[in-house]
Amino acid sequence: MITRFITEVSTVFNPFSPKAKTARLFLSFLPPNARQTMKVSTKLLPRVSKDPSFVQLKFSTNSYISDQQRIMYKSADDSFLEDGKEMKLDAEKLGIKGVIEEVDRHSRILSRQEELTGN
Repeated sequence: MITRFITEVSTVFNPFSPKAKTARLFLSFLPPNARQTMKVSTKLLPRVSKDPSFVQLKFSTNSYISDQQRIMYKSADDSFLEDGKEMKLDAEKLGIKGVIEEVDRHSRILSRQEELTGN
């Protein structure tokens, strides 16, 4: 999985539900230095919760954007305008293979753009 362009990962899941397997596996596929290169947040739902599991991602055109650069991209409503691409993936329906395919597909697009601009 290409994680070079991911700047933020948010997951919400019930750890006791079998439907949360995709979200748990996605977090396990992140590299060991993920918390240094991206913002990772996880919300655990209570055991009786019926809310769906999801994985939300934000991308950047700069690989490994620093906190100093992150300030330059901040908008008025405190959301980041890095790539403009935010994905909210339904972890229950896609499965781990589908989630990874979506992440890799967009990361390859950003990689090609980076190569073409000469960065």
